[in-house]
This record gives sequence, structure tokens and C-alpha cells, in this order.
Amino acid sequence: MGGDSRPVTATPASRRPRRPDWAGRNYSLLTAAAVATGLGGNGALIASAFAVLEAGGDGGDVGLVAASRTLPLVLFLLIGGAIADRVPRHHVMVAANALSCVSQGAFAVLVLTGDPRLWQMMLLTALGGTGQAFFDPAAEGMLMSTVRGEQAGRAFAVFRMAMQGASLGGAALGGALVAAVGPGWVLAVDATAFAVAGGLRSFLDVSHIPARAPGGGMLADLRDGWREFIGRPWLWSIVVAFSVANAVVGAADAVYGPLVARDSLGGAGPWGLALAAFGAGTVAGALLMTRWKPRRLLLAGMLGIFPLALPSAALAVPVPVGVLYAVMFVAGATVEVFGVSWMTALHQEIPEEKLSRISAYDWFGSIALMPLAAAAAGPAESAFGRTAALWGCAGLVALVTGAALCVPEVRNLRRRAASAPAERPDPTADGSADAERPVGGLG
Repeated sequence: MGGDSRPVTATPASRRPRRPDWAGRNYSLLTAAAVATGLGGNGALIASAFAVLEAGGDGGDVGLVAASRTLPLVLFLLIGGAIADRVPRHHVMVAANALSCVSQGAFAVLVLTGDPRLWQMMLLTALGGTGQAFFDPAAEGMLMSTVRGEQAGRAFAVFRMAMQGASLGGAALGGALVAAVGPGWVLAVDATAFAVAGGLRSFLDVSHIPARAPGGGMLADLRDGWREFIGRPWLWSIVVAFSVANAVVGAADAVYGPLVARDSLGGAGPWGLALAAFGAGTVAGALLMTRWKPRRLLLAGMLGIFPLALPSAALAVPVPVGVLYAVMFVAGATVEVFGVSWMTALHQEIPEEKLSRISAYDWFGSIALMPLAAAAAGPAESAFGRTAALWGCAGLVALVTGAALCVPEVRNLRRRAASAPAERPDPTADGSADAERPVGGLG
């Protein structure tokens, strides 16, 4: 293979493990890197909340630290998407991983060696959020342009199954480690995971990428992406719905969940297992989506969002931990039906050269309200009570999901026949995710 003229016998070749044609070298590296960050990052979410609580903070302080991560996402996501459509995406991803590694490592040292101040934790969390703002659009664009059109749904499902399986293990292990050795060590593990992931992504094969053509400027490229975004009602209506849903679910998970766990469920360990149950549900949902190909992609996906209201309702009661685990599992499974359907719809409908910009608008809209919701979670608890705030979260998720389903394009968007879209080049299985074409403008 690859110019090796030595004879190869049939027996060794027959023993060589075979991958599906869509699981090329770059796809495998991207999946392995996502597993590494999934293992570290989900434990770190628990660790950062309990680091604030152990430093003497309250629910409002936990919300401020959570908001410090999402605020840079709001500020830099669109710029990150524009850059990722202009320069090789793997460069953006590796640089973002390096920044996240440094910020999480410093956070770990701060917690392990001293008395962390709230402003210090907010600053380091904000640096990690900045790295994520540049990473997410590049990563999504790179993954989507790596897989073949006819195999996109299955490829995305397998990728998400691996990623969510790592999230499951990371959440369970993270909760247990926070309880056993403290949050500082869990943050150190996350920093190491970012280093490993960045190293893997640096090996992506981009040797055949043609030189990029000069673009028409950042603002022109962003306007082009905006026209693509706003011209598709199914796209912007779902992003608007998730702007609200992600905000309230994020506040419930980042602020109210740890507080309910501390007061009623037994602490970090049970809450980590609850998040792990959600992760187990996402693995099950992704496994389902490797086989199930709903014709109406977004109708099936959005119906799967209604159960996302259940965890907030369960915390409002609060239900026994066993019931909470079951609720989290169901919510994880159904939300993954949406996740795979959404990625398949984007891959099918969006021109390849605009994937990162559209991904940036998607991410921007989806997280725009999260800093406000996280920062307001503590005051809302003081004003209305934790139970009422959690019921409000559940009600809002159901409301915006129903509203999105009122849009005809959401209900009627159908899966195309098993062929790559006409406007999208069909990369080879081992081709780079950036093997697109020279980019004019930001995409």
C-alpha cells in the first residue's frame, strides 16, 4: 500500500482489521481526540463547581464561574468560525487545545496549592471558554467535511457514540474523584486530556491541501455566513429554540444540580453518576441512530427534545437518586436522536465551504443566553426558590421545543437519497477534513 512494492500474502492481509470506508485516518484521529477530551472535560465540569463551593462560594458564585466560560463563547464564536473557514482547521483546533490545557492546568494548581479566589477561577475559566470558542466551529466543520455524504449519518452517530461514551466515563469517574481526592486533581486530569487531544490532532494529514486564496475580508465573510443562516427557517428557528433550552438546562446542570446533590442526594458522587446516566443515554441514542434513519430528520430530532425537560423537573421534586438516574438516561437517549439528525441535516444542506461559519452561528445562537442564565440562577433561586426555578426551566424547554415544531420546514425537511450533495466534493476516506478547495473569503 502507498507505493510499497513488496509482495503481501493473502493470509496476513486477511487478518488485518478492516475499517468502514468512511472511517479513514483523519476520522479516527478526530474520534480518538474527542474521546480524550470527553473523559477529562465532564469530570472537570463537576470539579469546577465543587471547587467554588469548597472555597466558600454559594450558588451565585458557581453561576458566575459557569458564566465566565460561556461569555467568551458569545464574544468569539463568530470570529472563530470565520477563521476556521479561512485557515487550515486543524491549526485552529490544536492552538485552542493548547490554551485550554494551560488554563485548566493553572486552575488545578490554584486549587491544589492555595486558597483560590473567585476572580482567579473566573479568569481561568474564561480563558478555557475562549479556546472553546475557536475550537468548536473548526472541529465541527472538520468532522463534517471528513465523512462521505452517503455515510454521514452513520459516521456522525459512531463519532457521537464514542464521544458520549467517554463523557459517561468522565462524569462518573470525575464525581468519584472529586469526592475521593478533591476537585484539583480532576482539573489536572482535564488539562492532561487537552494536551493528549492536541497532540493527536496535530497528526491530521493535510499535506495535499491547496494554498488558500486571499479572502474578501472578515466582515464580508461573516455577512455571507449570516445570509446562509437566516435564509433557512429550519436552521434559525431551531437555533433560537436552543438558545433558550440550552440556557435553562445549563443553569440547572451547572448551578442547581450540584446544590440539590449537596443538600438532598449525598454530594458530588451521586451527581456525577446522574451525569453519567445521561451520558449512558446518549450512547444508547447514538447506537440507535447507527441503524435508524428517520426520513423527516428534524421532526424526529425535535420530538426527542421534549424529554430534556425531565431532569429539571426531577431535581425540582427532588426524586430519589435511582429515579433521577432513569430520567437522565431517557433524556440523554432522546437528545442524541436530535444530535445525530441535526448534524446530518447540516451536512446535507449546508455548502462545505461555509460549514464552520454556519456552525459558529449555530453555536453562537445556542449559547448566547447561557452566561445570563448561569449568572441569574443564584438570584432566581433567592427570588423564587430553587423548586420554582427548576420547574420554570422544565417548562421553558417544553415551550420552545413546541414552538420550533410549528415551523413547517422543521417538520418537513427530509433525508435525501444516499448520495453526496451535488455542491459538496466527496473527500476520500483518508482525506483531510480541510481537503476542500481554495477558499475565497472566509469559506
